Amino acid sequence: MLWNTIWLALRSIRRNLLRSFLTILGIVIGVSAVITMVTLGNGATQAVQNQIAGLGSNLLQVRSGQRLGPGAAPAPSFKVSDATTIAQQIGGIAAVAPEARSAGTVVANGRNWNTSFIGSSNDWLITGNWQLEQGRPFTPQEQRAGAAVCLIGSTLHRELFNNTPNILGEQLRLKSFSCEIVGLLGSKGQGAFGNDQDDVVFLPLTTLQRRVTGNQRLNTILVSMADGSDPERVKASLNQLLRELRKLAPGDDDNFNVLDTKQLADTMAGATKVMTTLLGAVAAVSLLVGGIGIMNIMLVSVTERTREIGLRLAIGALEREVLLQFLIEAVVLAALGGLLGIALATVASLLLTQVMQVPYIFNTSINVLSFVFSAVIGVVFGYFPARRAAQLDPIEALRHE
Repeated sequence: MLWNTIWLALRSIRRNLLRSFLTILGIVIGVSAVITMVTLGNGATQAVQNQIAGLGSNLLQVRSGQRLGPGAAPAPSFKVSDATTIAQQIGGIAAVAPEARSAGTVVANGRNWNTSFIGSSNDWLITGNWQLEQGRPFTPQEQRAGAAVCLIGSTLHRELFNNTPNILGEQLRLKSFSCEIVGLLGSKGQGAFGNDQDDVVFLPLTTLQRRVTGNQRLNTILVSMADGSDPERVKASLNQLLRELRKLAPGDDDNFNVLDTKQLADTMAGATKVMTTLLGAVAAVSLLVGGIGIMNIMLVSVTERTREIGLRLAIGALEREVLLQFLIEAVVLAALGGLLGIALATVASLLLTQVMQVPYIFNTSINVLSFVFSAVIGVVFGYFPARRAAQLDPIEALRHE
């Protein structure tokens, strides 16, 4: 009986293909919108986490000033000795890198390019999870003497040297001096804040201070925590030590801030998940609209087939059999819309993740949930028309014109 009822429902759908397609269009759009929004949201969340992880593993960024951004009160800069003290006195730390930054134009191979200059020690490579594609880090003698040597990112490799296989020993002119390229940094791509992490020239700190900035200002210290260390304990010890080094009284506010990149990643990922949930909920409204469309068409179908229903009831069909026929027809329509919606969402997600440059993450649960929800929509919105068909009076139904 069940298979016969399903066959009758499919025959009725096939008899009015265009109307059936237009009926399930709302379900198709709803399911595809929900799955696409959730997939893109999950991909964006993963992309944010990957980009922030690219800043460094278990990284603490210590900056002068109470907060970041415009309006921040001026504060004394750090000293190189501060970084040395941190490395010596705080346990659970893998590397500490004092960092100074500048920007300007570099010239090489007959071309010029505006880029960022970063001066630090070799520990900067550790704190930032940098790999060397070519060459070597700085020697201790080069760091102490402020030698004219540098490492460059892959963006400069492309723009200035056309990705020449070997650039070691080439000269790069920065402002009033030239430095020898001793290494090429591995590519890291876009950063968490939209910046190109590969558009950089890495110099010994002393070289940058003496030949580029002309001062000893040091506004950032990068602290990489060792695996297995307690982040809260390390941050508390770091905060206390910095207050002592900067001679702050017990009642004084901190004139520095410590940014934990893991907390930043969790915060941004949480915000992205909230937006994903919101967009998914908005898209789910179209599923309800699709359900109303199914109920509307099923009511029309009951009216068109009144004489058929009366004839079936007159020759002995039970009310529950008529109810089941129309209910299965509604569920089949909704389930078919769900399957088409999943297929459309998969294609759309694959295309949009390529355009947005975020990873495609197939979420089995949201696909199954969307399909089940579409079937439930068919049951809920198909029950009233099916019940109306089952309760028709056979005599009145046979008289229907």
